[in-house]
Amino acid sequence: MPHDPPLLEAHAASVTFRGGIGRPDVHALRQVSVTLPAASIVAVVGESGSGKTTLTRLLLGLDHPGSGQIRYAGTDVAAMAPPARTAFRREVQAVFQDPFAAFNPFYRVDRALVLPARRFGLAATDRAARALAADCLAKVGLRPADTLGRFPHQLSGGQRQRLMVARAIMLRPRAIVADEPVSMVDASLRATILETLYRLCVDDGIAILYVTHDLTTAYQVADRVVVMRSGQVVEEGAAEAVIGNPSHPYTRALVAAVPPPDPLRTGWLDADAPTMGLA
Repeated sequence: MPHDPPLLEAHAASVTFRGGIGRPDVHALRQVSVTLPAASIVAVVGESGSGKTTLTRLLLGLDHPGSGQIRYAGTDVAAMAPPARTAFRREVQAVFQDPFAAFNPFYRVDRALVLPARRFGLAATDRAARALAADCLAKVGLRPADTLGRFPHQLSGGQRQRLMVARAIMLRPRAIVADEPVSMVDASLRATILETLYRLCVDDGIAILYVTHDLTTAYQVADRVVVMRSGQVVEEGAAEAVIGNPSHPYTRALVAAVPPPDPLRTGWLDADAPTMGLA
């Protein structure tokens, strides 16, 4: 019996940035293959410069690989006809790292919610779009009365980050690509945002690609982990296997570098560690 293709997939994708006169080329990605099955959470882990953001832009269709393919439900994104590309734009949403740069400071945040809902045909009127926005804000723990009608600078970084998640889920996506979604919020909000993403997967069947440098949160939320270094995938597999028993020296070094929460312990993993993950 044939298997359904992954929902979102990078297949042997390579990206090279030309260095110009006197400068070497930069190979941002080298034959990278990553799959995001439907209704799953996959974490892409690596240090700065490993190629995570370049991969993210490819998977969102913002850039195209120099070689290889980005596929959505088995179809090459670069070869999509306009109607299919429009559907892809709605069904694959992004949550970016920087909540301060994600919104136009000259507009109230309502615009970032109402405009996409109207343009993708999810609401026939502004009033209907605002009602939809209010439902999605409540779903991510924001009070509509305290959020709508405000300018971005009147909201905290954590509020803006949750607002990005609300904007994404308004469009009824099948997948969310979250690029370092908690790196710029304080620790008290990280668990809230990650729990929201986890519930979106479990309750609504939305696939989540969680891009991070943080092995601890990757272990907590993901069922699979992909480890990248210098534009290449060096290890991948179930989260418990990759992080609990890494085989690649780079992954072992990453795990060893994570400080234990209890200074009397020698490691941060144990059989009773709480996780939100599906693994």
